Amino acid sequence: MNYANFPLDKRMPLPNSDAGNGEDFIDVERLLGMAARQAKVVAVCAVIGLFLGVLYLQTTPPKYQSVASVLIDEGLNKIVDDISAASTTMQTDSAILSQIEILTSTRLAAVVVDKLKLDQNDSFMNPPVSALAQGVGLVRGLIQYVRPSPPMAGLGDVSKLDPAARDALIATSRRDYAILKLQSEIRADRVGRSYVIALGYQATDPGLATAITKAYADAYLADQLDASFDATERAAVWLQGRLTELRESSQAASLAVEKFRAEHGLAANSDGQLMSDKQLADLNAQLIVAQADTARAGARYQQYKSIVDSGSDNAFRDAAISSDQPSSSVIATLKTRYLTVAKRQQDVEANFGAQHPQAVALAKEKADISTQIFGELKQLTESYRNEYEVALARETALRANVAAAQGKSSIDNQSQVKLRDLDQKATALTTLYQTFLGRYEEAAQQQSFPVGKIRIISDASTPLSASSPRTIIVLGLSLVLGVLMGAGFGGLNEFNERFFRTGEDVRDRVGLKFLGYLPTIGSKAAAKEDKLADGQLDPKIAKSPAAFERRARMRVSIDAPASMFSETLRSAKIAFDVVMEGQGSRVIGVISVLPGEGKSTVAANLAGLLAANGAKTLLIDGDLRNPGLSRGLGMEAEQGLMEAVVSGQTWQSVGKIDRQTKLAIIPAVLRGHFSHTSELLSSAGMRRFIENAKETFEYIVVDLPPLGPVVDAKAFAPLVDGFVLVTEWGRTPRAMVRSMLESEPYVANKIVGTVLNKVDLKKLAKYGSFGASEKFFDKYSTYYLDKSEVRSKATV
Repeated sequence: MNYANFPLDKRMPLPNSDAGNGEDFIDVERLLGMAARQAKVVAVCAVIGLFLGVLYLQTTPPKYQSVASVLIDEGLNKIVDDISAASTTMQTDSAILSQIEILTSTRLAAVVVDKLKLDQNDSFMNPPVSALAQGVGLVRGLIQYVRPSPPMAGLGDVSKLDPAARDALIATSRRDYAILKLQSEIRADRVGRSYVIALGYQATDPGLATAITKAYADAYLADQLDASFDATERAAVWLQGRLTELRESSQAASLAVEKFRAEHGLAANSDGQLMSDKQLADLNAQLIVAQADTARAGARYQQYKSIVDSGSDNAFRDAAISSDQPSSSVIATLKTRYLTVAKRQQDVEANFGAQHPQAVALAKEKADISTQIFGELKQLTESYRNEYEVALARETALRANVAAAQGKSSIDNQSQVKLRDLDQKATALTTLYQTFLGRYEEAAQQQSFPVGKIRIISDASTPLSASSPRTIIVLGLSLVLGVLMGAGFGGLNEFNERFFRTGEDVRDRVGLKFLGYLPTIGSKAAAKEDKLADGQLDPKIAKSPAAFERRARMRVSIDAPASMFSETLRSAKIAFDVVMEGQGSRVIGVISVLPGEGKSTVAANLAGLLAANGAKTLLIDGDLRNPGLSRGLGMEAEQGLMEAVVSGQTWQSVGKIDRQTKLAIIPAVLRGHFSHTSELLSSAGMRRFIENAKETFEYIVVDLPPLGPVVDAKAFAPLVDGFVLVTEWGRTPRAMVRSMLESEPYVANKIVGTVLNKVDLKKLAKYGSFGASEKFFDKYSTYYLDKSEVRSKATV
């Protein structure tokens, strides 16, 4: 089967997005994998955060806080609040917030500043600051120097004032500054949902903090006593004027109620209900019962009337008769006789015929019984009609009585509305008068001795230890900020991760079959010289130890057939065999997107593996511009692929045979700058060369130039049965591979699979998801040749 003949719509579709869907973004396993990969970054940032926290602790002067607790009485402003329509919760919260505003007001701050002479206290006016605050102040000074603020209006030129006025102005400014500073630094906070306010001040001097806190509590207590006395005095004066007015209004309202009741004759029973309403309720109850009786009697009369109207035969068959009449009634007895006679008649007719004398007698008897039943039904129908007419007459009479009672009740109810309004007004005025009278008595008692609504439940004490900076909190916060900073840098690193790391990336991001991982082999020095050798052929490099290691690396699949490297190439072989089953000779192209991804090493080892397994294999260096395969194998040839194609020679004339594996190799000889290599690879001579090689070999492995810089691989694509795409682990951009596949669908359709080359197996596990094979490579080690053994054989 030729993989190139697969229709494009049958191939694995390319994903729509490189970033994955929303579920992948919030996948917990993926986030844990990111955390494991960026653990070092997070750890370094955490250490930096701790170091900055320690530096902050060393450069910040300690501060001491003194706290006093003040309890607010629930009866605050009780005289006014108890008659307010606002809810108790709203009153309490508003009152406590108001007290906090009083505590932090300018008036109280001025009282404390004047009492303790804080404007003359250097410890208060110029306390020591931390290095961080000094830095912030320096920055602000530079900003003000660059952009100076305009002079304050109204001060004028201070230098023109006399010394006394200037000193007074300076003293006033210092006092104002001390008041503003104290007002901004004092702390008043509610303790939970209680009525307690914690009043505190923080300073570098513990004695100063204690003195300011005590002075604030005393000033607040004195202010509340003055406010309570003033409020009580004003309330008593106001209540005294209202009592006389309320008493007169209450008496007038009560007199109006009694006068209105007497004028309209609104008498009421013991429970307060009007007699007309009671009478109307009784009549309505009787009317409802009468309506039910009328409806029941009418329904029964109509039922029996319809039975009688239907005739004697149908009347006998109606089931309503039996359900309505008791079993001891005359109709039930006659119906039983009728059924007995009918049964006997049926038996006689069945045995002797309808003309038998006994059958004739029974038929006559049955007719007589039916006539008797019909007569009874007529009598019942007439009695039910009488009952219906009586019930209807009673209902009509009750309706007339109800209508008359409604008229009387409507008049009384209209008067009752006015009476109720007068009564409510009188009751409200009486209650209000009693309330105001009680409040006046309380206010009169409190006016002689003002009672404070607050009390100090915890006096300020001298702090023994510093309240800030708190070492544990600062170090913890520094550690958290460091971890967050590390997480940010780690997230940035993960966001910038746009390379292939796992087989899942290959399948999900570009939609290609993943063939396996090729671990890194050889030393870093040899890899560095490989990159130098890709550009030019230096005799010194060709004879260096790294060159020998590079040549040995081309034979890893032969020297270490049990290694993971070889096992991945076997997976590629199986993929080709499955796709190209039934095909005689198979042309396999080894390609990559970027130079230096190791495609030449993969091509050499794949061909060596096929040849070592006994398959006739030809290895062709198809990179005519930069023959890295030929350099890697250390081949020094006068003629190569170019000469064979141009002159029409066969592979035997330019090929070389490996003695150990019998692998045939066609080198490429670099001869100056030749820019038409794509035309050579797509020429008829190349086609003849490949067709000639197919007659001898089962596998033809061609090392082609990268897809990115040149078009040689695209030109050679018609001659290839399938491609192996080599991508370097952690270096080949996924977007570049995806763009290549979208722009070159003909090449993409022939790609059998992708291998990830130069994989760092120690780091690979960090990129695999939980449960993926990448997490268990250490458990596969017993099936693979040890990596150090591969490296040692590659160094020989």
